[in-house]
Amino acid sequence: MRGADPKQLERLMRQFGIKTEEVKAKRVVFELENGGKIVIENPAITAMVMQGKKTYTVMGEEEEEKPEKSIPEEDIKMVMEQTGTSRKKAEEALKKNDGDLAKTIMELK
Repeated sequence: MRGADPKQLERLMRQFGIKTEEVKAKRVVFELENGGKIVIENPAITAMVMQGKKTYTVMGEEEEEKPEKSIPEEDIKMVMEQTGTSRKKAEEALKKNDGDLAKTIMELK
């Protein structure tokens, strides 16, 4: 229904037993199974109630936040022992090198 009047569309949906309402929100966050997130700032959200079930439609620009890999404690300790660096430097170097122990140790020596 291109160019349809929103009020007409709402009346038509009510005739089919569908109730709609606008949901005011500043941000919507979807937490993904892989630990990442999809964030939608200033979303346009419509809630529809149809046959007793509520469905949400979310529209907006998405930003994907990738999960940060955690570095195992034993890897941090090993880098600290092998290079004599601080915990913070060891952890930062491991993150920079995607957890590659050999590369990190060589870089810090």
